[in-house]
This record gives sequence, C-alpha cells and structure tokens, in this order.
Amino acid sequence: MEHITLLIGIVIVTALVFDFTNGFHDTANAMATTISTGALAPRTAVAMSAALNLLGAFLSVEVAKTISSGIIDEGSGVHPEVIFAGLVGAIIWNLLTWLAGLPSSSSHALMGGLIGATIAAVGTGAVNGDVVVMKVLIPALAAPLVAGIASLCATRLTYRLARNADEGRTAKGYRAGQITSAALVSLAHGTNDAQKTMGVITLALVTGGALAPGSDPPVWVIGAAGLAIALGTYLGGWRIIRTMGKGITDIRPPQGFAAQTSAAATILASSHIGFSLSTTHVCSGAVMGSGLGRKGSVVRWSTAGRMVVGWALTLPAAGAVAAGAALLAEQGDWGVTAVAVLTAAVCAAIWLRSRREPVDHTNVNDVEPAEAPVPGPAPEPEPAGVVTTAIRAVSPPPPPAGVAAAAEATAPGSTPHTTSRPASAGSLS
Repeated sequence: MEHITLLIGIVIVTALVFDFTNGFHDTANAMATTISTGALAPRTAVAMSAALNLLGAFLSVEVAKTISSGIIDEGSGVHPEVIFAGLVGAIIWNLLTWLAGLPSSSSHALMGGLIGATIAAVGTGAVNGDVVVMKVLIPALAAPLVAGIASLCATRLTYRLARNADEGRTAKGYRAGQITSAALVSLAHGTNDAQKTMGVITLALVTGGALAPGSDPPVWVIGAAGLAIALGTYLGGWRIIRTMGKGITDIRPPQGFAAQTSAAATILASSHIGFSLSTTHVCSGAVMGSGLGRKGSVVRWSTAGRMVVGWALTLPAAGAVAAGAALLAEQGDWGVTAVAVLTAAVCAAIWLRSRREPVDHTNVNDVEPAEAPVPGPAPEPEPAGVVTTAIRAVSPPPPPAGVAAAAEATAPGSTPHTTSRPASAGSLS
C-alpha cells in the first residue's frame, strides 16, 4: 500500500464520508419511481440498489480519471488541504439539500467544492476550464434534456403499443420491467458516482506524493469507494425519494419503466466516454419526460422549478463553502482541525434538525411534499384526500380504464369498489 500521511488519511476518510452522503442522497435516482408505484417494498428496493452500486464501482475508471487528472491540474501546487476543503463544501451542500428533500447533484457539489477550494488556495490557473466546460457544464445542460426527451418518447410509445391491452393485466409486466430498469440505473450509478470519490482519493494520493501523476485508482480505493456508496444507498435518502417519487408527477408503472430505462441508457453511455454526469439531473429529467408523455398526467412545475434553482446554486454554493474552508485549512494544522470541528458541528446540527420531522421507509409514500401543509406532514387519513383534490383541480380526471383497472386489482369483476379507492390513492400507499 502507498505511504499515507495523517493528512492524506484525513482526506481519504472525508472522501469516503462524502461518498456515503452521495449514496443516500442519490438513492432516489434509481428507486424513487419503483417505490412510489409499489413495484418493490422500500427496504427491498434500497438493498438491491446498494448491491448493484457496489458492483458498478468495479466496472470502469474513466470518470475517476476525469476527476483525478482532468478538472484540477495535479502539478499546480494543489495540496491535500485543498482537496479536504473541497470535500467539506460538497458534504455540507449534500446534507442541506437532503434536509430540504431537494434532488440536487452530488456530482456538481463535488466539482464545485474542488473548484472553489482550488481557486481560493492556488488561483484560477489550477483549474482546467476547458475540461470543466466540456465534461461538466455541457453534460449538465444536455443530460436532463436528452433523458427527458427519450423518456417522453418511450412513455408515449409504451402507451401506444399497449393501448388495446388490459391495464390491470399489463401492470405486473410493467412492474417487472421497472425493477429491471431500476437495477440498471443502480448499476449505472455505481459506475459513475462511485468513481468520483475514487478520483478524489487518487488525486489526494498524487498531490501527497503517494502515487505518480496519471495513475489509475488502486484496487483498495475502488473497493472502499464502492462499499461507502453502497452503505449510504442502503440507508436510503427517504426525503429525496419522496420528492422524486411523489413531488414531480404521479408515476404509473409504464412511466416508471420508460423513465428508468431512458435514465440508465444515458448514464451508462456517459460513463463509457468519461463524462462526469449528474445522475440526479438525468433521472429528474426522465421523470419529468414521463409525466409529459402520458395523457392526463400533471407535471408539478413548481417543484421542478425549485429543483432547477437548486441545480444552478450547487456549483457556486459548494464552491463558496469550500473556498472558506480552504482559506482556513491553509493556515496549518490548527486550521485543518478547525475545519474538521466546524464541519462535524454543522453536520450534527443538520441531523438533529431532520429528526424533528423524520421520513423513513414507513412513511416515504404518505405525503407529496409539493402538496403537503407546512410545517410537518398531515395526519395519515388526510393526505390522500388533500392530494387528490389538488390534482383534480388542475388536471382532468384519470382515464376510466385506469380506474377500472385499479378496481379490478382490488376486487376483480366488482365495479362498485371503484369509489372506495381513487386512482391516486394507490400512488400514496
């Protein structure tokens, strides 16, 4: 194993903490629609996603190379303290957006943190601007559009091909396809997002003199990053799962299948060519595309607008926090210690705040955040009626076939039961 100093060890541990937050922050990307449609139980879904994230971490290192030797100039005087500060900015932004239930990009938080810390400590010359534009900013703009258009087309094609089929009978097939596509997204997430932490650790080893410039991530780095993101995924970012699964649009099994298949194809293609893509942007775009692709579906643009604002703020916000941390960390050992203590205090405060209104696998589908009263979730008997009323006020009622299929699922051949279980109630169970 490479010679590792105490400071590099601190950077590695901090990088793995970021990888852990990346895991629970991005669980929604793969499993939100699967959980919201009932295709898989919440705990089963996150367990499957965690295992596939771990497997995906071993499939490629192209994105890791982009992080370790592309965005930041290794020979520009960047020290491990700078990387430590960049990770601090990314971790704090991840936790803040998780607390708000906002599906922001962990990838861009990491990029913003590294760029902000590097500029504060070394200057703009240490940042490879052309790489940032070509492999970060352009994919950030293109990815949600590509995934959204693909999902829209796939959703319309799916409904068109099955227009004469019985919806109740095809639902099981779509759910099976949704599970398969969710597995692909989880695998793709491991190949893309786990590599970002590999790249950061490799960069720290290079700047600390433990690895030669241009080296691939060592096997132990790949394994550690894969385990960290898998553990975070298993714990589940239930707040963001609620937003992705319920807050953007009402997802039905055909839409979930189309959205996740489109997202998986986009992410896997980007990983192959080394684009450091935001899986959050891709999956959110795919969910919105699926909402536009189904007739009678409603996309909640207020929620989508808040997400876009969060995306726009991620790079500069994480960069600003990281820049402040870098200036303090550059003061010496006491500065690094101060940054570590302050970061731990902020993380603890965010965690304690989240306990006031806990969201977990038992209530992740209970309330749609875009429609829920503030503060706190409504009592369990009320959300279905509140949400159903709000949706009916802005959209036409669900197609009769969907209502009939829902009734048939609960009591085959019995029409009177359609009034006891509205179509939207199924998505809140």
